[in-house]
Amino acid sequence: MSIAFIDNLDLSVISTVFGSTVPIAPQIVIILAAILSPAIYLLTKKGKAVGLFALLMIVISGILTGVMIAQGENFYGEYAGLFAFDPFSGLMMLLFLAVAFITVLASLNYSEMTKYKGEYYALILGATAGMMFVAGSSNLLTIFVGVEVVSIASYAMVALKKNDPRAAEAGFKYMVIGAISTALTLFGMSMLYGVTGTLVINEIGPVINGLGFTMPVVIGLVSIIAGYGFKIAAVPFHMWAPDVYEGAATPVSGFLATGSKKMGFVALFKIFIVLFVLASTNLAESMQWTFAVIAAITMTVGNLVAISQTNIKRMLAYSSIAQAGYILIALAVMSQYAMQGAMFHMFTHVFMKAGAFVIVAALITAGLGERIEDYRGLAKRAPFMAFAMLLFLFSLAGIPPLAGFTSKFVLFSSAIYVDGAVVTDWIWLALVAILNSAISLYYYARVVKAMYIETGESQEKVKVKGVYTFTVLLCVIGVIVLGVYPGPLLELIGQAAGDLISKIPL
Repeated sequence: MSIAFIDNLDLSVISTVFGSTVPIAPQIVIILAAILSPAIYLLTKKGKAVGLFALLMIVISGILTGVMIAQGENFYGEYAGLFAFDPFSGLMMLLFLAVAFITVLASLNYSEMTKYKGEYYALILGATAGMMFVAGSSNLLTIFVGVEVVSIASYAMVALKKNDPRAAEAGFKYMVIGAISTALTLFGMSMLYGVTGTLVINEIGPVINGLGFTMPVVIGLVSIIAGYGFKIAAVPFHMWAPDVYEGAATPVSGFLATGSKKMGFVALFKIFIVLFVLASTNLAESMQWTFAVIAAITMTVGNLVAISQTNIKRMLAYSSIAQAGYILIALAVMSQYAMQGAMFHMFTHVFMKAGAFVIVAALITAGLGERIEDYRGLAKRAPFMAFAMLLFLFSLAGIPPLAGFTSKFVLFSSAIYVDGAVVTDWIWLALVAILNSAISLYYYARVVKAMYIETGESQEKVKVKGVYTFTVLLCVIGVIVLGVYPGPLLELIGQAAGDLISKIPL
């Protein structure tokens, strides 16, 4: 019904308004919103007014992106040879817009939020635009610039938390680690440019696959892996994540865990999948084993260290590190099915992890602490929040029929079934992932035990503001629907993954 409605629309207005910039029209909407946000705050002196304006512009950009995806070939194309709108970039843009929507909604009444409301929402919108540009980039330089836009905005957002020295410390640590990441990434890209003479990813692939193991190629690829390894918090580049997630305002922590990290994966997918997925060289096989080892170590370290955490934000940070290890399976297997599983898990992770962070933010606003022991007896004090947290944690652990189980099933099985046939190369990686999911259930169950079995010092009801309840409800619906009825989204993701791979030059 909705598709028929879109088909009947006179969509020429989009081309008329945006002209040759149609492929980046959703980004333009978000950039305009970012520019106007401080001015709106100066005029109204109300942070909530800026937040509502940001939500409206995010929805407009999301509708525009959805219409462009639904119309397909009518809007697919490139802008300036640097950005492209296609099924892959369109879906990733919707993911980033969903993250921004949840983050802004959770920030409207957050008690620890900075007084710089106009600047805060402008930073969120600017970072979202940067993520969307990374999703549409077809050039190493534009990927780099998009990532840095997100990074710089993120450093500021982390440090903006009101009257908390931990936030300033976390922001400084994040900036220093980010600077190292930036230097490594730029150095790696410069090495590839020196060897190939181009920054266009599709043109780089055939050249380096022909060159094979030359020192500049290896140094360039390793530097890029290390640089973006920081962005996704893969081991051994993960040390910043727990401190930053703990020190930042909780909505910002959720934004980093669900948005910034996914942007890092999109950058890695656009670079390494395009460079190596159809290559049969020893270099391609070496890259696969490199990612496989990093994936196994990342998921194991993330889950094992999470067991000892007493602060729930630090526990969720190490959980995010483990989730990054799962998604890295796609870069080890490098198949369309693996890409489909990774992208689907990225979508489900947004609802699972964002929902958990929103609950943490809601409870902090209501006066609860960040320690796991502060959640004792929560089932009686805030029944809906406790039940929602149970759903999110069990979904993260992969308990059926929730979304986390479905996405993990697709992702893990991609290490066993490659091109429709059972292969033995990556069975060990699937087994490591399954074992780690079982380990994660232990520390998730600790929180559930505290909420439902243990008794807290206070029995007073926790008053949760309506905006948090609404945001958590949206995430709960997402976790249940994507777990029980994943077909439509999986089909769209499969088409997007196939489109990305089909554009790779032989």
